[in-house]
Amino acid sequence: MSTLSDRLTRGAASRPEQVDHARRLVADWQLLADLAFADLTLWVPLPSGSWWCVAQVRPLTAPTSRPEDLVGAEVDGVVAEPFLVAHREGRPVTEGEPDWSGPSPRRREVIPVRHDGVVVAVLAKDTNLAVTRSPSTLELTYLEIAADLCLMVSAGTFPPQKLQDAEMSPRVGDGLVRLDGSGCTTYASPNALSAYRRIGVPGDLAGKDLAELTRSASADRVAGEAVAAGIAAAVAGRFPDPMDVESTSATMFLRALPLQAPGGEAGALVLVRDVTDVRRRDRALLTKDATIREIHHRVKNNLQTVAALLRLQARRLTEPAARAALDESVRRVSSIAVVHETLAGSREDVVSVDEVLDRVLPMLGDLASVGPAARTRRTGSFGELPAAAATPLVLAVTELLHNAAEHAFPDGEPGSIELVAERDGDDLVVRVRDDGRGLPTDFDPDDSEGLGLQIVRTLVASELGGSLTMGTPGGHPGTEVVLTLPGAGRPRR
Repeated sequence: MSTLSDRLTRGAASRPEQVDHARRLVADWQLLADLAFADLTLWVPLPSGSWWCVAQVRPLTAPTSRPEDLVGAEVDGVVAEPFLVAHREGRPVTEGEPDWSGPSPRRREVIPVRHDGVVVAVLAKDTNLAVTRSPSTLELTYLEIAADLCLMVSAGTFPPQKLQDAEMSPRVGDGLVRLDGSGCTTYASPNALSAYRRIGVPGDLAGKDLAELTRSASADRVAGEAVAAGIAAAVAGRFPDPMDVESTSATMFLRALPLQAPGGEAGALVLVRDVTDVRRRDRALLTKDATIREIHHRVKNNLQTVAALLRLQARRLTEPAARAALDESVRRVSSIAVVHETLAGSREDVVSVDEVLDRVLPMLGDLASVGPAARTRRTGSFGELPAAAATPLVLAVTELLHNAAEHAFPDGEPGSIELVAERDGDDLVVRVRDDGRGLPTDFDPDDSEGLGLQIVRTLVASELGGSLTMGTPGGHPGTEVVLTLPGAGRPRR
């Protein structure tokens, strides 16, 4: 399925800035569809002379008049005539007679989408005429605001230059306030009144200076001044960023945007949403995240303390085998500590394995049992893995690298060790290969009693659900160990 940008580029909106403008409109047009009680479709002209639908949105405030999916549809001839007129003359075009061909009668208005003086597409607004509505103040206000926004689309002053987050932005049904050119409220929906009452503003909002009311309700004086300035900026014709209004009892999310239709009365639209519970959960998650990172930090400190104690004990031993065993324990504990240190600095429970291994690899050369003869290099990318998988993987790879450095190059012979990360579909394949003396002819990895290899087999099979093979690289001397981890190569989103 092609992206919106690809579809726009195929049509007349081929310049990057034109594509971006159309993408911003699509990102923000749910607001327009809800206010107009209408389905919206975006059409671009093709070199063949026909028109191609590149995007579609249905209203949340009314039944759809377009239940079918129109994205990808092409029209020409009589059906496309309003598109051609709106595109050529740069003005909205309303069809005279309703369209009775669908499941419900509908009336279409075609609005040119202008950017920097050039019409780059047309917006078709289909209103379902089968829905009978009483002319309430709420509906009339919605339709008036929708008409202003359509004129702003035609003039190129809507949508705003900054891409909006449609998921986070308040919707029409959450709460709507209409302001006049002086910033006073001319209409507030029932949900908007409820949201303002929750933050401590009693009574009706009609005729009141909304910026001043909102500023006085904010528990934080500086934040209140910023919100008031944002509302004033919208009345003056600018698009401020959405912001929170936090009182002692509730939190309200507010978005203000100007209504500056050509030839119309200036004003602003303010959308509000009560987000008290959402912000409370956000704060709880932040507290939980900070607690988890503090735990990782303390675990890292404790592991480093254990490693230091083992290192001190090893220095007091005279038996080479005992000292080597403690040195290996120091390496293993230090590898795990690096993983927890990475988690302590992360805001997610994932680990950048490449970053951890780049810190662990130099530690191998610090151990006397390895020596400086073996050079280690890493190729490929492990990517990010959950902490539950990253810790055993790092420990297993460290064991394999240590074994290769210790056993592949006896008597300090020079050599190299390569750590390779590859992806085979959704699987992560890790190879540790060296150019050393190779495996003994009678060596069986399944029967090996070496502690390091036993640790690797246990980690790979039990913790990672993977498999381990050992052999000789094709056409090369030395040894290659291959770890295959099912599902670990799937990109994290």
